[in-house]
Amino acid sequence: MISKPAIAITHLGCEKNRIDSEHMLGLLAQAGYDVGADEESADYVIVNTCSFIQDAREESVRTLVELAEAGKKIAIAGCLAQHFHQELLDELPEAVAVVGTGDYHKIVDVIERAERGDRVRAVSAQPTYIADETVPRYRTTTEGVAYLRVAEGCDYRCAFCIIPHLRGKQRSRSIESIVAEAQQLADQGVSELVLISQISTNYGLDLYGKPMLAELLRALGTVDVPWIRIHYAYPTGLTETVIAAIRETPNVLPYLDLPLQHSHPDLLRAMNRPWHGHVNDAIVERIKAALPAAVLRTTFIVGFPGETEAHHNHLLEFVARHEFDHVGVFTFSPEEGTPAFDLPDRVPQALMDARRDELMQLQQPIAARRNRACVGQVLDVLVEQENPRTGELVGRAARFAPEVDGLVYARGTATLGTIVPVAIEDSEVYDLYGRVVTGD
Repeated sequence: MISKPAIAITHLGCEKNRIDSEHMLGLLAQAGYDVGADEESADYVIVNTCSFIQDAREESVRTLVELAEAGKKIAIAGCLAQHFHQELLDELPEAVAVVGTGDYHKIVDVIERAERGDRVRAVSAQPTYIADETVPRYRTTTEGVAYLRVAEGCDYRCAFCIIPHLRGKQRSRSIESIVAEAQQLADQGVSELVLISQISTNYGLDLYGKPMLAELLRALGTVDVPWIRIHYAYPTGLTETVIAAIRETPNVLPYLDLPLQHSHPDLLRAMNRPWHGHVNDAIVERIKAALPAAVLRTTFIVGFPGETEAHHNHLLEFVARHEFDHVGVFTFSPEEGTPAFDLPDRVPQALMDARRDELMQLQQPIAARRNRACVGQVLDVLVEQENPRTGELVGRAARFAPEVDGLVYARGTATLGTIVPVAIEDSEVYDLYGRVVTGD
């Protein structure tokens, strides 16, 4: 029997990309391929790329060039492949295939064709595919956490964003399909599910004719998984019905990831965001009143074309006023094919960097105070790692989302992937420290 080639996957970019990688791994493993190889020993390396901003593209290109220089046969998947498939084939002779964001489910056929000597381009002009619970999946996260995609694509047209072009229009999975996959993951021992899409608060609009996030959350409340976390919750979609579902569904965490992007109405209009600045103030205050224990995370873009010092000061005052638990800041990245690419009044990169640093410096003492308030409390912590040298446990409290927020470092013993009580004894700007509470 002829053995099949060994395949490694290099994953770049966001958790939506990660799910695509996990499905490719699952499909290849089901077809009999060795997917446990590293880049050095693999016959093929699939690079699942990101093309959201300039830095992500540069990382993707660096990775591809390094593999090409090492003589590897490369299959390029993901957003960069969707965006620049012809250029990649022209510039990289080592690329045996490009696979678009709506075509990753064809990966077995792609590799089989590459083995026959074909140079494969599997890139749909308008991505329409979304995997469901029947598609094999090989998880790459820690034992206790899994991402759960509820929808793919986006119908908004924010001026700075290339995602609708790369990922297509919104397409939601059915509630039944999502709950079925959630149960599969719970049966595997997953303790935390992170719900993701481009706009989670618009979940179901395309499928049911109206947003159905509240109904989805209540349905997921029947699944035996301790933590369910929502990412990408657009403020305008956080209706009283959705907030009530969060409050009344015990395993849904009061953690909200709000991609606000700015606070000033002029900038929000220029960005073509689906709300204006005064709505941001109102929605933040409404969430705090309805969910007093809510942990709020948000992201902002500084340096959007036309941003003045007054606009930036408005954002600084907004952040100081609302005291978010977690804040991420990006500098504007001009993306070819978006309306913002051709806008005048570009902000120099050095000034964008300075504004980003100023905003993060403002946020740091806020984050430090939020963490310091946890000292003396006993928090449930999902244990994800153990330092093999010291035995120290590393995990996350419910106030920390995976990969983007802080960590909890704890003395004691616990099984990886389980949630245990930890007495918090100390804090830093982003992290907490404590000890596992035992029943002794």
